[in-house]
Amino acid sequence: MNANREIAVVAFAQTRHSGEDQGLAEIEMLAPVITEIKERTGIAQFGFTCSGSCDYLAGAPFSFVSALDAVGAWPPISESHVEMDAAWALYEAWVRLLHGDVDTALVYGFGKSTQGNLRAILTQQLDPYHLAPLGIDQVSLAALQARAYMERSGAKEDDLRAVAARSRASGRDNPYALHLPDPADEGYDVAPLRPYDVAPVTDGAAAIVLAAGDRARELCERPAWITGIDHRTEVHSPGARDLTRSESARIAGEKAGAAGVEVAELHAQFSHEELILREALGLGDDVTVNPSGGALSANPVMATGLIRIGEAAARVHDGSASRVLAHASSGPCLQQNLVCVLSGEKNG
Repeated sequence: MNANREIAVVAFAQTRHSGEDQGLAEIEMLAPVITEIKERTGIAQFGFTCSGSCDYLAGAPFSFVSALDAVGAWPPISESHVEMDAAWALYEAWVRLLHGDVDTALVYGFGKSTQGNLRAILTQQLDPYHLAPLGIDQVSLAALQARAYMERSGAKEDDLRAVAARSRASGRDNPYALHLPDPADEGYDVAPLRPYDVAPVTDGAAAIVLAAGDRARELCERPAWITGIDHRTEVHSPGARDLTRSESARIAGEKAGAAGVEVAELHAQFSHEELILREALGLGDDVTVNPSGGALSANPVMATGLIRIGEAAARVHDGSASRVLAHASSGPCLQQNLVCVLSGEKNG
């Protein structure tokens, strides 16, 4: 393995996300994205393919296998899958490219959240003996975290509302996000969180192509080189850690080299999570956060974290930024965190 091998994001595509069931199966939702990214790169078969999805969303075992029909598994391909946000599939693909025997990798993620009760489904990721039997959903856990953070930091509900308002305004400029109105005065979902503080239920898919060395330069005029990537996790039980801080995000950011970025795409599914992540990653007011609208404008579960990497890389591709950060999260209350730093320069 060559740990110093240059690897970059060279292409990114995503669906126009929907907050309502469009009557499409996962493969129908995914196929146009795969077709687009193949046409954009001119690659019919990649050296490695890795996906991220969740069988619980589809309600069927090994549902990711049927999605391979959108990719094309013949002639035989080298393929893997993670039952997690596809940002972690990108991490696996990055490691695979470090081995040096392949030069390209296709990473994709998809989720159709509208076909089930997302809050009930995500309860299954909790400890099966102590927490899952309580039936506590991720919004209630997030509300506990938000309350604890507000008491520790002095943040107010207006601070949360400001995050939501900015995210929705940015999302309305993003053709792929849900075009949501400004936050309106309404009751609590679970105090202190109001409906606009919670990421909307969203269907969608996304794909990214990674390439190494000279192959990356051939495929993209301005590759987004991955200069650092790391992921860390907290202890499983939310009651055994300080919910007001994200130590795992802090460590991942330090290991990935988060200092000095111009743009940060954060996988914050609740408005208070952005404030916690800003603090953990040391992002000041000079850093533009979630110019795409973030998860608060579109949250296709199992693809949202990958989209953060794609949206950040797109800023490098179009030359609007030279050094960017992407963050992905999984689990309750920011349990697991991945940080990826990308640059227009190889040694960025």
